[in-house]
Amino acid sequence: MITTDPIGDWTWEIASSGDGVTAAGAAETAVSLWGILAKHELAVPASKADLSIRSVNDMRNVHLDMSGLPLEADPLRPGTAFSEAVEQAGSLEGDLLMSLRIRCPGIWLESGVKHRAEQLFAIQVDVWKRSLTVVTLETYSDAWLTMDTREREQAAVHAENAPRLAAALMEVSVLLGSAPEPGDPNRHATPTETGFEDPRIEGPAYSDSWGTFEIAARSRRLRSGLPPAEDEYPETTDSPVRYFAIQRETQTLGYVWASVNNDAAGYEPRTAAGDAAFKAGTQWLLLLREAHKQGLAPLKALEWLAQVPPRPEIGSVDEGALDEAPSLDDLEDLSGKY
Repeated sequence: MITTDPIGDWTWEIASSGDGVTAAGAAETAVSLWGILAKHELAVPASKADLSIRSVNDMRNVHLDMSGLPLEADPLRPGTAFSEAVEQAGSLEGDLLMSLRIRCPGIWLESGVKHRAEQLFAIQVDVWKRSLTVVTLETYSDAWLTMDTREREQAAVHAENAPRLAAALMEVSVLLGSAPEPGDPNRHATPTETGFEDPRIEGPAYSDSWGTFEIAARSRRLRSGLPPAEDEYPETTDSPVRYFAIQRETQTLGYVWASVNNDAAGYEPRTAAGDAAFKAGTQWLLLLREAHKQGLAPLKALEWLAQVPPRPEIGSVDEGALDEAPSLDDLEDLSGKY
């Protein structure tokens, strides 16, 4: 399963010596970590970086804030947007916090098949007053666990993926000169220096942590971009659901659905598609509100959505692919895994 919050994280702290840490040095560290992940296909094109500089004494004082910087094949070479942003950061003086974050699309494996998630990992490098560097690696997939976050054993998936993570963690530790500090146990899993504890031994912290927490988190994220409304379709049902995939070029962004009992309708983001799934989803929910305003029953609303003219920014209904899931939970599971 893919999540919107980290399943686990690892941290390395590096005290500087001499003249302190430069922006270029921090960027080199981040890019080196990215290269290690790329070696194991835990990072693939095209990653994006965010860079910010704040005053340590007043975090509201933002000196630089740049997002969505593309990481090209050689991102530190002169002339790239990333290298120019790093150069700009290096020209600033004072007691500053430099934060560099790289969101990494990556590949996880199942029965030899490669599956892409738009945020499989994230790299965070924070430099405090040029004297302390804190490097954090986060993962947003449970492919490294012996049980997924819905409490299903996945020994084969674990065998295909956990060694890749372990190898990457070891190589990062060699690069940075120390073993990682595993993140605290969380609702999903317990990180270790080489990956994760086996949840089959003591059991997970929460039963079906993905279904318990992730569904609610996705809903909050979708609705954060919507104006309040009371007059709309219910979003829960006990009946089977019919659904269309929302396609943008070759990518599936999510699924619009209506219950067979005609008592609910909604949109499920395909978490692996990343931010695009949620940005498109707010617009599909607005279209569902329009259908409700017209007095359409949920199944009729689904038919109406299939006739909406394609809009490049939100994708379009794949009309030839009306499908049915035994339950809304089954569709949520599909949207969260692949």
